[in-house]
Amino acid sequence: MADEVEVRTLTYLFTRPIPRGAVLIGKYLAYLACTGLIVLPSVMLVFFLVMPLGGGGLRAIARGFPDLLKDLGLLGLGLAVYGAVFAFIGAQLKRPLLVGLFFIVGWEIVVLSLPGYLKRFTVAYYLQSLVPHAMPQDNVVSALQSFFQESSSPAGSLLALAVILVVFLALAARAVERREYVLEQ
Repeated sequence: MADEVEVRTLTYLFTRPIPRGAVLIGKYLAYLACTGLIVLPSVMLVFFLVMPLGGGGLRAIARGFPDLLKDLGLLGLGLAVYGAVFAFIGAQLKRPLLVGLFFIVGWEIVVLSLPGYLKRFTVAYYLQSLVPHAMPQDNVVSALQSFFQESSSPAGSLLALAVILVVFLALAARAVERREYVLEQ
């Protein structure tokens, strides 16, 4: 929504006879469609290009294909949940980019590497508990995460991610409904 205010196109969106929250939901669905159509086929292309290099040819691809489908589902779920969180941040703040970067680079990474219950307040915690195969452990942070590893059940993780998605999308729509946008001259 901050981009719409900045380029002064918000007026055109809000003159339509639909609720303001519906505009945000429409933008969110457009985000899902665009990122899904760009990211998911790209991941599949990389999978089909890289798997034969590891040896095994078609057999390796066939063995890895179920994991690919699970990873694509998790990637789509992650895009949806993070999109809802960032839609809320974008609806609340005038300049949401720095807060979004802090959230994804600062909060998510730092809190996941600490022991304790705070990691339950991250999206990545629930996504990582759904990963069907082991994550590579090529750095110190990965080693620390595996040492302090505790994960949620798959059903609990899916429920938590669904709650995060719905709550943050509803909060974002409510913020757009209640906020008075002033276009700067």
